[in-house]
This record gives sequence, structure tokens and C-alpha cells, in this order.
Amino acid sequence: MSSRSPDEFRLGVRPYDRGACTGDEPEDPHELLHRARRLTAHGHPWAGSAWERAATALRRAGGALTPGDHADALDATALDCRGAARPAAGPLFFRAADLHEQAGQRGKALVSRARALVAGPGPGATACARLAELCERATALQRAGRAGVAEAATVRLLHGRARADLLDTAPDPSAEAAALREDLDRLIAFAAPHRTDPAVLGVLADTRALLGRITAPDDPAAAEAELRTALDDHRAGGRRWPATEHQLLLAAVLRATGAHEEAAALLRSALASEVTDTPLRASDRARLCLALARTLAGSGGQGRTARGAKEEVAEVAEPTAQEEVAEVAELTVEEVAAEEAGERPALLAEAVRHTEGPAQDVRVGALARLLLGVAHAEHGRYGKALGLLEQALPGFAEDGDTAARVRARAWLAECLLHLGEPGRAAREYGLAAADARSWGDPRHGAALSRRTAHALGLSGTPRPVPEIHGTGGTVYADAKAETEAATEGGAPDGRTQGPWPGLRALPEPCGPPGRYQVDVYGEVGGAGQQAATAPGTRVQGCE
Repeated sequence: MSSRSPDEFRLGVRPYDRGACTGDEPEDPHELLHRARRLTAHGHPWAGSAWERAATALRRAGGALTPGDHADALDATALDCRGAARPAAGPLFFRAADLHEQAGQRGKALVSRARALVAGPGPGATACARLAELCERATALQRAGRAGVAEAATVRLLHGRARADLLDTAPDPSAEAAALREDLDRLIAFAAPHRTDPAVLGVLADTRALLGRITAPDDPAAAEAELRTALDDHRAGGRRWPATEHQLLLAAVLRATGAHEEAAALLRSALASEVTDTPLRASDRARLCLALARTLAGSGGQGRTARGAKEEVAEVAEPTAQEEVAEVAELTVEEVAAEEAGERPALLAEAVRHTEGPAQDVRVGALARLLLGVAHAEHGRYGKALGLLEQALPGFAEDGDTAARVRARAWLAECLLHLGEPGRAAREYGLAAADARSWGDPRHGAALSRRTAHALGLSGTPRPVPEIHGTGGTVYADAKAETEAATEGGAPDGRTQGPWPGLRALPEPCGPPGRYQVDVYGEVGGAGQQAATAPGTRVQGCE
């Protein structure tokens, strides 16, 4: 008998993650069942694969999972639904909640129901109100001894995450953020006396990470302290698997405060750390690569000084490698900057590789291709850039990120211009200008319309006077602007010699859409100078 119902197959969920299947794993179904339960109790990311192996062994022996074990298996599977599989998480959590109820595990049932609400298309006010009710029920069950501290704390944490995602829609976001911080402080005080329980320590780590997230825009130093404590609690709970979300948030706060070297070292360490039984997920590795590439770009090539490079190598050098350490010591700042200038495209290429596959995160994959395409274009490799930018565009169409779409189309147009296809370039510039007209600032749309006219001129097509609609009315590109456009980024005869400088002035893609929201890099809006200026980006949130 299968451990999964036909309904679950119809959800389109891929099989449980097989994880690291080592040769010395037990074959006895009861031993496999014990292992799955243990990994679930510790919140291990590969608990789902352990449940799959246990269910298969039980089925072969003529048995099946009990309702409680089946519920734990569904919870583990839903927690692993990322990227394209993410929409399936909510239904799986709801089914798990029903099975927990059948097994008399009311605390676990409330956790599953709370996770289902958070995993929905977007926690609105209704979902937040239902989560508040679940918090009250969880607290009452815990006081009656019918739910554990970890279960009650988890429901409260999930409610906090939903509130965090709604902060920017509140009448007074700052006041609501302060109120949420107070509630999270109370949650920490509630759970801290029980920190000897690894499950409770895991909730404490995630609570401190959320507290750091909503503190970052107002007090980066306090956010940094919370995030460091979150990582300490994660390790203290015996969780050897990577805490990628916490690391991304901390690195982003460090970038915002100017500590680019430390941010780069943290991200490099996260990428280099490879625990054999719980390696990095492909999507997590891709995000870390993107964040490190952003750190190197934001530091102006100074993510690692010559002295820092020497110390970094010395920390891990064997006694027989002293000659290599001495060689690194001789590196100049310029040489290190040149090394990192080559490192950034390599990181972006690695990010692209890790976003391929059936369960890819469309948004992360599209962003990685956009950034790598831009890197190629900036070095004159327009043919390579063209293919990557064409692959990126569909991802931004699904995501609804106009800043990313405008940037991708503008760079695509520039590549076409340099490859001798001004007609296609004009079309892409025109589409980028049309998207940019939705922004409050009309200057980007006006500049892109002038580039459209420039490309049309090179193709021999008559150039119309562009109309740009902004909040201040209609802006017309005058004859002087048209004349300037004919030589922007190129020689007087219209031959382009390098990328148009206006491309770099376009709004940042995939940035946080609000002051308390998180983007793909782990950055919180308002925490630094690189927050997005264009609307339409999607909330990522703390996972």
C-alpha cells in the first residue's frame, strides 16, 4: 500500500527528495522508520527522503505508515516544495493537518494548518487573522499539556512571518514593526527557558532571524546582533545543515553598513562549507552565488583586500604551503580587484547552472541569467549576452518585475545594436520604454524612447517624436535630445563603440518592494542604498 494518496500525485509534487543515499543505511523498515522520525524531530531538511525510504520498505514488507507518520512525511515533503513545486505545499500541509488530527496530535495539526496558511499565494489580512486564532489555540493547548513548547512557539513564529509580510501595507508601518518586535521578544522569552530542546532552539534561531529582518531598516547594528545570535542558536541546536536564509540576511546587513569584506567572507564560507549528509540545495547555492557577486560589485572590487586575502589563506594553509601564503602576501590591491573582477562572472555562471532543472526557481534563474548577460555585454561579448538575456525575459514576465524586465529588454536591445540588428533593437527599446512609462519618474521612459529613435534612425526608419507619460503630464523628446541620441554611446556616424551609459542608471531588478520586505539577495528594503526604486517586485520573505 502506498504511503501517498492519489490526490497527492495529482498535485504535481515530485517524489520525496532522495537525499544522500549512502551504502551503509539500514534496510530494516523499522530502523528506517526510526531514522525518519529522528530526522523529523530535529527538523532535518532531508527528513522527506528518509520517510520515502521508510514507506517503501514498509510497503514491501506488507505494512504501511500510520496516520501520524504519514502526516509527518507530508509535512517534510511540503517543507521541501520550492521553486516550481511551491504551490503544492499548502494542500500537502492541510492534508497533513487532517492526519495529525486523526492521530490525536493536535499541536502538530495546528502547526501544519499554520504552515498551510503561510504557504498560500500571499498571507493577506484574512490569513493573518486565522493565524492569530491558531496562536490562541496553540497557547491554550500548551498550557493544558496537550501541545509542546516547540509547537506553540512555531505557530506564533509563523504568525509573526505573516505579519512581517504585511508591514508595508499597514497605516503606520514603523509602529506596526515596533509592535511586532515586542511580540517576537515575548516569544523569545517564552521559548528561551526550554532551549535544551533542539526543536525549541531551532524556533529560537528562526525567531531571532525574523527579528533581525524587521529591525534591519531601522537599526542595522541591532539587526546584525540578532542575526549573529540566530546563527549561533542554529549551530547550538545540532543543526549541521546550512542556515542559508540567516546567512543571506546577515551578509546583506553587513553590506548595508559598509562591511563588504566581512560579508564576502561570510558568503564564501557558506559556499565552501560542505557537510556530507546535508549539502547545500541547488537553489540556496544559486542565491549565495548571486549575493557574493553583488557584494563584490558593491565593494567596487574591494571585497577582499591584499591583506585580507593573505589572512584568509593563512587560516587554512598547511605547514607545507607557506610559499603560497608568501605569494598571496605580495598581492597588490589592484591584483586582488582584478581577481575578483573575474570571480564575479564565474559566480553568476555557477548561479545559472544551479537554477536549471524541473524544480527551478524561475525568479532566481531569470535574475542570474540577466546579471550574467549584462556581465558579458559589458565586456563586449554581445553574442553570449544575447542568448542569456533572451532566456531571462520569460522569467520576468511571470514574476511581474517591471524593473527587471525593462533592464533585460534594454540590454537585449543594446546587444542587438552592436550585432548589427538595429530594427530588432528598436523594438526591444520600445517595449522597455512602454514598461518604464508605468513608473512615477518619467526620465527613464524618455531616455529609452530616445534610444528607440536612435535605433530606428540606424535602421533607416523615420523616427517619430516620442511621447512619455509621467505623473507630471506628457513629456516630449525635443529636437536637441534627438540629436544627442544619435551619438549617445557611439561615434558621430552612429557606430556604437560601447554600452550606452544610461543602462546602468536603470532601477535595480528584483529589489525589495517595501521597507520591511526581503529580496532574493537577502536585502531588506531601506537597509541600504541599493533598495529598488521601481514597483512590481515580488515579496520573498523569510522562509
